[in-house]
Amino acid sequence: MIYVNNAATTWPKPEGVYQQINSCMRDFGYNPGRSGGVGISRIERDIFNVRTKVAELINAANSSRVIFTSGATEALNLAIKGVLRKGDHVITTELEHNSVLRPLRKLEKSKLIELSIIQIDQKGRLNLKQLEEEIQENTTLIVTTHASNVIGSIVDIKRIGELAHNRGITYLVDAAQTAGVVEIDVDKIKIDLLVLAGHKSLYGPPGIGVLYINEGIELDTLIEGGTGSDSLSTYQPTILPDRYEAGTLNTMGIIGLGAGIDFVLETGIAQIRGSELRLTKRFIAGLKKMDDIIIYGDLEMKARVSVIGFNLNGIAAADLGYILESHFNISVRAGLHCAPLLHQALHTKKIGMVRVSFSYFNTEEEVDIILEALSKIANNKEEFGL
Repeated sequence: MIYVNNAATTWPKPEGVYQQINSCMRDFGYNPGRSGGVGISRIERDIFNVRTKVAELINAANSSRVIFTSGATEALNLAIKGVLRKGDHVITTELEHNSVLRPLRKLEKSKLIELSIIQIDQKGRLNLKQLEEEIQENTTLIVTTHASNVIGSIVDIKRIGELAHNRGITYLVDAAQTAGVVEIDVDKIKIDLLVLAGHKSLYGPPGIGVLYINEGIELDTLIEGGTGSDSLSTYQPTILPDRYEAGTLNTMGIIGLGAGIDFVLETGIAQIRGSELRLTKRFIAGLKKMDDIIIYGDLEMKARVSVIGFNLNGIAAADLGYILESHFNISVRAGLHCAPLLHQALHTKKIGMVRVSFSYFNTEEEVDIILEALSKIANNKEEFGL
């Protein structure tokens, strides 16, 4: 099988990820902070080391402000619901995933917040002038993705970060599609809250995510419970990271994430990004040669990641995705990708899009096989029941 659904989760993982998870489960799969012994000390030390690796990856000064979650969705909910108060105004965009939109819509529907949504053009680019114009006296939070999970367009988070910082507004960035392939410096970009998805371009397993909370940002808790610390108190601890890590940590996920970050740091983000963009450039060039293919988003390589949304004219995305998998053993993602406002803006809400997303482990040969399959389908629609 050719797997090009890496925007959902990267596969395969680096060999070190499999090895570290296996070793953790077999040799010291304990719950940190819940008992004594040499094994507990080892797992606590290893978890601390992974926090340090995350901090290094994003240039964060204090690793205790790296919070482990069950994934980007929980991290976004913790950030959004933890920072907002009744009467606050929030700005977000049409590019966002439902992990951003649904928490915000719930708060808006409950009349707890006011919400402004910034439009995109037909290339998926944000209207940053509109964003600045939407700022009000009660604007307390700006939330944007770093790159679209549907069309790969990169957002100018540095410009937005500076704007938010200068206006005293908290800036939350969803880096699910960029961490590990685009350099992120929370200090230089003025990011207050940063969300990472462990199972995507950081090459960790599913079920692990990160929320980074910058100095000076205080969040309410999303859940409360046992932390293994301050156990005589019936109140949630105030120290970080314990305050936001109630319950049993995903030890195997954290260790796997650490191994994935090792791979990213050892290989080099520039090399990973360069490899993925070479495949992207080759794929887009091939798509452009096909008359019936519609490509969405900004096609400039510097303005995107290796996520390409496209359609075969007149064909529902789900049908094309099914044919690619059933006839050619090619795994893509077809549908609405949990990004309803983007599809509405690009007029694809009825047919969806086919999404191809490459990782460092894909090859030029695979790109050519996918292009050949698409060409066969486009030129022989009746044969495939289209």
